[in-house]
Amino acid sequence: MYRALPALLLVVGVAMQSSPSASAQPKAKTGPAFAETLYGKLPDTTDKAGKKVAGPRITEFKLTNSNGMIVKCIEFGAIITEIHVPDKDGKFADVALGFEKLDDYLKGHPYFGSNAGRCANRIAKGKFTLDDKEFTLATNNGANHLHGGKEGFDKKYWKGEPFLGATGPGVKFTYRSPDMEEGYPGNLSVSMSYTLTDNNEIVVDYRATTDKATVCNLAHHSYFNLAGHSGPNLPGDILGHELQIFAKTYTPGDDTLVPTGKIAPVADTPFDFTKPKVISKDLGLLRGDPIGYDLNFVLDKGTSERPGLAARITEPKSGRVLEVLTTEPGFQFYTGNFLDGTNIGKGGAPYNRYSAFCMEPQRFPDSVNKPEWKEKSNAVLRPGETYKQTTVYKFGVVK
Repeated sequence: MYRALPALLLVVGVAMQSSPSASAQPKAKTGPAFAETLYGKLPDTTDKAGKKVAGPRITEFKLTNSNGMIVKCIEFGAIITEIHVPDKDGKFADVALGFEKLDDYLKGHPYFGSNAGRCANRIAKGKFTLDDKEFTLATNNGANHLHGGKEGFDKKYWKGEPFLGATGPGVKFTYRSPDMEEGYPGNLSVSMSYTLTDNNEIVVDYRATTDKATVCNLAHHSYFNLAGHSGPNLPGDILGHELQIFAKTYTPGDDTLVPTGKIAPVADTPFDFTKPKVISKDLGLLRGDPIGYDLNFVLDKGTSERPGLAARITEPKSGRVLEVLTTEPGFQFYTGNFLDGTNIGKGGAPYNRYSAFCMEPQRFPDSVNKPEWKEKSNAVLRPGETYKQTTVYKFGVVK
């Protein structure tokens, strides 16, 4: 059992303005619900005519709710850089992996706090056929395509606009992916938003439209450790977290983590989290190199108009709890198996294997190549349709 933190009255008297243009120096703004400051600047580029194009300035948005919970996000990759939530004693800590400076994100990283697209997860061999035409994508994960390619949505400039909605402060980000970017057909117009509610929820909302048939499967990719950052180190790994996933089936994968096309029961496998279980309990039964969880669960709730409960995870010492609710049919759970200490994060903390977990609601991996999954997990978007996803990360504490 857990309890959400109490909501208090928040009075906001701040006029919202759009985020600064690349050529204008942004003005810092503060208020009880949000703050907006300069985070850095992207490198200059050259256009087709050889003319220098100034890199856009990157704004950081700080959202604060009436309980003191803080979420920070930036216009590069629409990345969430910090999430500060209280433990059972009311002590706040940052539970998200990430960096303190833009330059560290620009050097490359394993999708900390970012948004994967145009297609999250893996596409086998970097190929798919749509309306009898074959498309070839970049292969950036061995022989496969991962998270949108070599320069996916996680590496793009997303224009940010702060807002104050009925449930709390937020930021709306927009990006237009041009036809054949990373090999995908169609001009894809994408908007996404983060809203911080007084129920200590981060509501992630995606919308997208296209002018040609294409693939669209978006996913949020924050890395969480509910023990939180403490000085130069994380307090420990996430193997002692207790997890429950509301899924009786999963999609088995091959040695490259691409689904075989089967949907199998989790019963009598190490993937059975239908009842709360410490993550480390069956870790030794897994195969692969490195060892760890990195697979898609088929949620019992299926695709839904309103977010349904997908998972609940608890960190026993701090008492922090995270619930994930989503409209999506699939749920990728990842235990940071490929973190190797080379990414030095906030406060100089080295991010080692099992330093964090990811919970990524989405369509099933490689859905575009699995026609048998069309009814359960359709990743094709056509003109006149709107891609929609709402995922909620809800923080609380054990009673």
